Amino acid sequence: MRKLVLALALLGITALPTAAQSIGGTYTVAGTNFDGSAYGGEATITLTSATTCTIHWETGGSSSDGICMRNDDAFSTGYVMDKDIGLVVYKVMDDGSLHGLWTIAGKEGNGTEVLTPKK
Repeated sequence: MRKLVLALALLGITALPTAAQSIGGTYTVAGTNFDGSAYGGEATITLTSATTCTIHWETGGSSSDGICMRNDDAFSTGYVMDKDIGLVVYKVMDDGSLHGLWTIAGKEGNGTEVLTPKK
């Protein structure tokens, strides 16, 4: 019994980095701006560790870059677009998509964004 518990514990430990790493890749972006208007584009997430990454968006004719971090089913990013600083908080869904809310420092309101993994 003790060996079974140890084996399951080791399996759980080795599964954690795999789950964190599964976040990397290219995503289709579908979002809404503060006023409800839609935008689309592409995002690329590049892993820098088992839980951290960089992210680059090409959306609506503009680009932005940021850092990101995953904690279980929470995924957050801080980003810079031109002179604006922003924040996105996503929930990692079972299908691998990321559903989030975003905002920009000093502005009222938020937008929405869904990142869907490209196959």
